Order: sequence, then C-alpha cells, then structure tokens
Amino acid sequence: MIIIYTDGACSGNPGPGGWAAIIKDQDKERILSGGETHTTNNRMELLAVLKGLQGVTTQAEIKIYTDSRYVQLGMTEWLIKWQQNNWKNANKKPVKNKDLWIQLVSECERHTAVDWQWVRAHHRSLDNIRADTLAREAIARYQ
Repeated sequence: MIIIYTDGACSGNPGPGGWAAIIKDQDKERILSGGETHTTNNRMELLAVLKGLQGVTTQAEIKIYTDSRYVQLGMTEWLIKWQQNNWKNANKKPVKNKDLWIQLVSECERHTAVDWQWVRAHHRSLDNIRADTLAREAIARYQ
C-alpha cells in the first residue's frame, strides 16, 4: 500500500497557487511540489493528487489523504454523474476543471485500487500539515 498526502493552496482565488504531495512507500518517502502563477485553490488541490499519482510509476494499491471535500467527493460521488451527464454538473453547467478530472481518472485507472480519505485540514495529521506547508511554500515560487 502506497500512501499519498496532498494539499493545494492559493494566495487569492484566483491568484498564485501551490500544490504538494508526500508519497510514502514502506520506508521511503518522496516529496513533490509545484504551482502556477494564476490559478484557483481547487485546481491546486486536484493537481496535488494528480502529480502524486503520476509520481507512482508502478501499478499499486494507493490510499490518498486530502483535506479537499471537492476532490474526495468529486472522485467518490460526483464523477459518475458528471460523466453520465456529458460533464455537466447538477445545475446543468459545465464541470469546472474538467481537464484535470479527466487526467485524474486516467491516472487512477493505472492502479489496482485508489482509496480516498478526507482529513480535516490542519488537524492532527502531521503529514497533512506538512503537505499544507509545502504547498504554501510553493506559492512563493509563483508570485
């Protein structure tokens, strides 16, 4: 089981943003981070997970910890309905960040299983707090 902790952040929404993923595979750990000059918090949350999954090069069982309900509910509840409705949300409007959702689905299909866990932001999970810190540090590189 590979565990990935992710977080995204934005200074202004939209504004410069950063993302981070901490990948834990047994006794090994890898940290990935990056950002964009003009983006949204939700895009950074999605990119954190996407980049984390892309960082796992072999097929694996993965558990993702995110403090983003947008990402967690999107992948576990909303996605099927969006796809059935030709990428329209419940209000019949185009799904935001469709490009990233499609890439995320593709990355998930490469793996044996992906388990989505929501964690309260900045609350008791040291690795979630670390991911938040790394994402916020990444913003500085894109301001």
